[in-house]
Amino acid sequence: MKKALGMVLALGLSGLLLAGCGSGGSTDGSNGGDKAAGDKKVLKVAALESAYGADMWDKVKSAYEKDNPGVKVELTVDKKLEDVISPNMKAGNYPDVILLATGREAGLTETFIKDKNLEDLTDVFDMKVPGEEKTVKDKLIPGFIDTLATNPYNDKKTYMAPMFYSPTGLFYDANLLKTKGWEVPKTWNEMWDLGEKAKKEGIALFTYPTAGYLDSFMYSLLSVTGGPEFFNDAMTYQKGAWSSKEATEAFDTVGKLAKYTASTTVANANDNDFTKNQQLILDDKAIFMPNGTWVPGEMKDAPRADGFEWGMTALPAFESGGDSYSYTFFEQMWMPTGAANKEEGKKFISYMYSDKAADIFKEAGAIQPIQGMSEKLDGENKLFYSIYDNGAKAVMGGLENTVTVEGVNMRDTLFSAVDSVVSGDKTVKDWQDSVVDAADKIREAADKQ
Repeated sequence: MKKALGMVLALGLSGLLLAGCGSGGSTDGSNGGDKAAGDKKVLKVAALESAYGADMWDKVKSAYEKDNPGVKVELTVDKKLEDVISPNMKAGNYPDVILLATGREAGLTETFIKDKNLEDLTDVFDMKVPGEEKTVKDKLIPGFIDTLATNPYNDKKTYMAPMFYSPTGLFYDANLLKTKGWEVPKTWNEMWDLGEKAKKEGIALFTYPTAGYLDSFMYSLLSVTGGPEFFNDAMTYQKGAWSSKEATEAFDTVGKLAKYTASTTVANANDNDFTKNQQLILDDKAIFMPNGTWVPGEMKDAPRADGFEWGMTALPAFESGGDSYSYTFFEQMWMPTGAANKEEGKKFISYMYSDKAADIFKEAGAIQPIQGMSEKLDGENKLFYSIYDNGAKAVMGGLENTVTVEGVNMRDTLFSAVDSVVSGDKTVKDWQDSVVDAADKIREAADKQ
């Protein structure tokens, strides 16, 4: 699940896939988005079948067609969506709406971003939600359309609609802390104090499933050290951002946390054994791990300590009363510039934020980023999705993906290298220096465009 939500610097499908993107067409090879099925307008929608399943899309399609009797939705849902829709797109025939997030191995969405073949969706958020009085923007949780994940060119225009958000944070056994009389740390000094208490009882303060899971952790930590403006500077490789005192504080914090990390973490931090690190939390052998709302489901059949109870907290502040932050992943819905039926496509995207559609998605476990959704949840989900109601500030977006530099992989340099820091094979300074060097190369390449 994490892989489908992560952000990567993808390589390669540019040009070949998008030849002819400027001329629209329907996926059956004919031109024109208003082609009728009988007397109905045809809307072509393609969506990735993720862990939420395909049924919810069939139900949304039926609901939309019922509310819009003049429209027929041609729906394509597949676990390997790129393989299904790419052949027609190579011929210049595009879906009108695509639900496919960044972070996929095929890098299709990144290709559209880099080639600037995304339709501007800014006007969608000023549209009234079909059948309701509020606009899309009024219904959204604040901040969800002002990030690099929705505005990839940082030009104050929105090209990607946020879908199905999933807050992240530090997951722990609430019963362990309650039994020991330990408080959830509100500052990093309190975190270190807890680490010392836990060490005396043979419990590690920290673990992580794989180094890739540290993306959400690091994004939140950079926001804690420098705030949202600094976070955006770092994500867009602004000169001096990664060598600044705010960045250094974040690197040093990870370096100190490495000393409190479970000794078996690095050995098991791989795709085959990562659940062993997650099991450390369930066995009360480690207190905190960075993860997302999917982890209780992923570990639902695993054994656990008596009385185990999932808890989740945002990253603590550095000073008492300071801001805590929680990164949220979300999927992205977008429209190719080559889409033939843009007007109906934008209406369909606005419909995704209707109460009717949101309730259909919720039944499948997919939570739309609209205000009030957390109140409709119960159990663990209510706890997880209420994190922003409880004082944490949201962090969204990630490393800018608009250029590719041969030999530079910022994700590996920034996140994967943590394994070497924890094992002692790399110093914190060497780690930071390598990140600064990678950022400089990416910025220089971007300046030449």
